[in-house]
Amino acid sequence: MYGSMKEVKPGKFILIDGIPCRVVELDVSSPGKHGAAKMRVTAVGVFDGVKRTLLKPSSADIEVPIINKKKAQVVSITENMAQLMDLESYETYEVPIPEDLKGSMKQGAEVEVMESMGKRAISRVMGSA
Repeated sequence: MYGSMKEVKPGKFILIDGIPCRVVELDVSSPGKHGAAKMRVTAVGVFDGVKRTLLKPSSADIEVPIINKKKAQVVSITENMAQLMDLESYETYEVPIPEDLKGSMKQGAEVEVMESMGKRAISRVMGSA
């Protein structure tokens, strides 16, 4: 799916080098004598947490990932992995626990999971059992 660079705002999702990322910072340079305004987008990978930068003209098109958000229940927790059960399909799968959520996740808790391009990540803890 494609969008315009002008629609990019912090908190939105974009694809950088084929990896879904959440925009954290946006800098716009003023147009010069011989060119259009440039936009520098700083984003963090949704699944790997790596910071990436994209520099394009403000009139350019950009790829936008399709991200599905689903609810799941924590079945079990190991050191850094959580086994989850999808609350719609009852499918079970394992995903790594993000560093910022390690203390707040408990067995039986409901979490929000983001899915895109065949990968899954826990985005937040909804409630506990």
